Amino acid sequence: MARTAAFLGRRASARKGLSGLLFFTDPIRTPDPQAIAARLPRGAAIVFRAFGAADAEARGRRLKAIAKARGLLLLVGADADLAARLGADGVHLPERLAHRARRLKAAHPGWIVTAAAHSARAARRGLSAGADAVVVSTVFASRSASAGRPMGPVRVALLVRRVKGPVYGLGGVDNKKARLLKDTGLAGIAGVDVFRART
Repeated sequence: MARTAAFLGRRASARKGLSGLLFFTDPIRTPDPQAIAARLPRGAAIVFRAFGAADAEARGRRLKAIAKARGLLLLVGADADLAARLGADGVHLPERLAHRARRLKAAHPGWIVTAAAHSARAARRGLSAGADAVVVSTVFASRSASAGRPMGPVRVALLVRRVKGPVYGLGGVDNKKARLLKDTGLAGIAGVDVFRART
């Protein structure tokens, strides 16, 4: 998967330092994100989703230390205040908050801001609101409770063409399926469960 992500990342442009590989943490599906972060390839990004956990800052600081030591990026899901306290590289916004992207970048020059999207329209809206890239789901069938109907490679490729900006694919991407995305025009791939196995 890391090889495919690197291939996609080389072909894409204007991603403000993002590589082709994003690891999304999940308190249930990836209970030990530090172990996963410790083996990510250099340049990959961690999207730390704390979901309001009481120990979010402590966990975030551990991930930040690993990211710094290994040349990774750390984005914080939804919580700009936590991102600022951690000295993170930016934030990942849920679709409903994508309109905040430009304001966050103005307040934090140098931050990378990505946004979730579940349709071409939402992806275009996120990019026009100032997001550096959008993360579109669901690409393949996923175990996520919030996963929608999977798009598959053909529909993903059509979406990327319509959006005309940096798009990452999330949802059910594993080592085998990642290869099916090489000709879609994606800027990179994102995942949760797949990182429990070696990339």
